Amino acid sequence: QLGVRTKLTRATDVSLSLEQRTAIANEAGADLFISIHTNASANRKAFGIETYYLDNTNDKSSLKLAERENRSALTEQPDLQFIISDLIQNAKLEESIAFAHYVQDALVKHLSKKYSDIKSLGVKRAPFYVLVGAHMPCVLAEVSFIDHPREGKRLVSREYQRDVAYGLYKAIEAYFERYGKKSNSFETKQSIK
Repeated sequence: QLGVRTKLTRATDVSLSLEQRTAIANEAGADLFISIHTNASANRKAFGIETYYLDNTNDKSSLKLAERENRSALTEQPDLQFIISDLIQNAKLEESIAFAHYVQDALVKHLSKKYSDIKSLGVKRAPFYVLVGAHMPCVLAEVSFIDHPREGKRLVSREYQRDVAYGLYKAIEAYFERYGKKSNSFETKQSIK
């Protein structure tokens, strides 16, 4: 409906390194990169949806989550590549922050229409390795807590998965309406403020 192509980093339950995921987006010349995750917590009562953009933070819970997610990174980026990547992301920071807000708002709004107790944990920043190296605005969406009794059941439901996907679609639609996209295959009315 948006005249865009979606490229999944994988369609089956196979393991890809964090570097490979970002490389796929870069090689495709993607306009946006969304890393979709299910959250988990030692506190079994924790639930909700949160969206992250790449940046440093002092928030202990964000750092702890990033540390857990980053554990699977097998190699360190060479210094020069990391510096170039950091410069690219600094140039895209405003768009990544805006995209994170679109994702968070669209997920919470759409899911709240169909499900009770949808909790917004907000937009946050953290040094997620999977976002390092992306050459486009990028976010990491924690779409629910897999270890929460209610949200865990929802996450295995095809209907809930479709509803999460639709929320992401609405976020992308809103982002493109505001910022446009690189490809000429999608015309949009931009309202630049």
